[in-house]
This record gives sequence, structure tokens and C-alpha cells, in this order.
Amino acid sequence: MTTTNIINVTPQNVLQETLFCIKDLKNPGFHSKQEWFEKRYKEGMRMKILKDADGKMIGFIEYVPASHAWRPVDANNFMFIHCMYISSNKNKNKGFGSLLINESESDAKALNMSGVCVMTSNGVWITDKRIFEKNGYAEVDQRGRFELISKKWNTAATDPKLIDWTLQQQKYKGWHLLYADQCPWHEKSVFALLNTAHEYGIDLKVHKISTAQEAKNAPSGYGVFNLLKDGKLLEDHYLSATRFRNILKKELENNG
Repeated sequence: MTTTNIINVTPQNVLQETLFCIKDLKNPGFHSKQEWFEKRYKEGMRMKILKDADGKMIGFIEYVPASHAWRPVDANNFMFIHCMYISSNKNKNKGFGSLLINESESDAKALNMSGVCVMTSNGVWITDKRIFEKNGYAEVDQRGRFELISKKWNTAATDPKLIDWTLQQQKYKGWHLLYADQCPWHEKSVFALLNTAHEYGIDLKVHKISTAQEAKNAPSGYGVFNLLKDGKLLEDHYLSATRFRNILKKELENNG
């Protein structure tokens, strides 16, 4: 295996290490993510970057005690992985993902937690479950396109479960966008969607999710990005202006 080095990102070194999936320090999304991260770090949030011998990023992982997870999960005394990414195809299937997963497990054991869990999906903007299954994880819950998989070493612990996010959807009348700075690309998406909504004369109400509990009670499985119209979830992850225009056209056609 390639010689690697794991960097623990902290509020002190975040500007030097950057935030993985967004490296432009002038990008507004970077600063939103940085501010979000610094607050979450105090809650046990950890971000780690895997680099090669030349200092080039191979991948990263972000995880937090599940009580502070920004996803609709109920997992007492478990660590929860928000996201994990290997940067290019040439670095895949080389055991790098397993190295990052092991970081979360080691930290969970050091905190006397019962195990680690993660939401997976074969859709976009979330990790595929196969890498976790290779590391001994098994599905413990499922809802829609999302699976909740877990690995626990305390066999007496209650399995993690998903919170039913569909129960929250009906209260959103009209057009609504709820988002959080957990993903640094959301800032760009929100700006694009607001401009597009204005073009179409749509009153898009935007709300920034500011706490983990609010994210747990969000109206989608992804939790930190939610586009709804009249109680119907239209999208649960980052959108481009082009994709939003297509959604608007379809909704306007349906309402004839």
C-alpha cells in the first residue's frame, strides 16, 4: 500500500489543511463550513484527511457522536459517520477507505462507545454501503433510498435506527428550502436556487438549519438539504440551477 499519513483537522490547522471537498479559501462555502466545523468540533466532531507521501489528499472522513449527528438517526452511544470520500478512481480498492473507517472506530472505542453507524445509499451525495460491508458493517434499518448500517462491539447495545423524516413534510406549505452548512457546496446551491425562483416568480422560503436536533427533525433522509413544495419532498441533496429549472417546469406543467 502507498505510504500514507492521516491528518486530524482542528480549528487551529483548518486553514492549512483546507476542508477537503472545497479548497478555495475565497469561496463563501469554505468559510461557512469552517465556522460550522469550529462549533461542531466542541461537540466531538472529527474530520480526518488521508494524504500520500507527497502530501496530496487521497480522501477524507467526517464523523461525530450520533447524539450530535446532522442526520435523522437515533443511535445512543454510537459514533456516526457523516461522510467519507476517496478522491479519485485510481485510489479506490486499495484499502484507503478502510483506513479512514478504522479512524472512526478507534475514536469510538476510546470513548467507550458501543459501535459506529452510517447512512448509505446507491444514490448521489452519500457513500455506497459496500466499503462498510467489507469492514464488518450490517444493515440495521432502511427507509426510502437510505440504509442505516452499523458495526457494534457491545452486543447488548440497542441497534441504531432511522427517524421517520416523512412525518415532518406535511407542515411545509408552498415552496421551502432547508439547508445546513455541513456541506460547503450548499451556499452556492442556495444562491442559485433563490435566483432561479425569482426568475419564475416563485416565493422560495429559505431556512438555514442551525443545530443537530433540527437536522434530525428535517423532512428528508439526508437532513441537511431539503427542497419541498406543499408537503412533497422534491429533492434531498445539492441542486444546480439547471436541475432546479427542470423541477420548476415539471411542477408548473403538473399544475397546468
